Amino acid sequence: MSRTPPIVHKTRTQVVVEVLREKILSGDIAAGEPLRQSALAEQLNVSRIPVREALLQLEAEGLVKFEAHKGATATMLSVEQVTELFELRAMIETDLLAKAIPNISDEDFAKAEQVLELLESAFKHENAVASWSELNTQFHTFLYQPANRPHTLEVVQGLNTNCDRYIRLQLLLGGGIPRAEQEHRDLLEFCKSRQIDKATALLKQHILHSADTIKSLVAQQID
Repeated sequence: MSRTPPIVHKTRTQVVVEVLREKILSGDIAAGEPLRQSALAEQLNVSRIPVREALLQLEAEGLVKFEAHKGATATMLSVEQVTELFELRAMIETDLLAKAIPNISDEDFAKAEQVLELLESAFKHENAVASWSELNTQFHTFLYQPANRPHTLEVVQGLNTNCDRYIRLQLLLGGGIPRAEQEHRDLLEFCKSRQIDKATALLKQHILHSADTIKSLVAQQID
């Protein structure tokens, strides 16, 4: 295996993250393949410290997992899992939003807008990728909570946790950030004007379009 030229950059960890992320998502590193820190450090011509830090960041993104006595391995991505998770989200979240819209207060809208601004700022910084999912979930939660369906909301949050790595995949490699920003803004405006049909139709489209993009990316990795 040929060695890449030395990485000369003030954020070596981030460069290693980008190299390994691309290898995992492209399938160059296969699902289940061990990620040996010493070998990766030699291949990338860096010390083991940025490799270790990069693997921890990729673990937070759901692309790497650490197991006892086995170390780090690349995780498995599944088209079937994407289909099931996102279809469930589309059904449950649109119903939850429809029930919530009549009850959303000005304070709820203010909180949602504040979180949306933080999310838009985080989108501009790839090293803030770990915060994208949390901020996205907070934004949607402020719109869903007024439905007063705590058990349903708990199910939604569980689904979002399982969708996290797929959503990041779409945003990072599928060019999904500009569309996500616009759709979040439009969704907020439809909720403010109490246009339930338009808000739920947009939310369903928002979720299912993400699923289509992600399935294409995952299929490329599997092929």
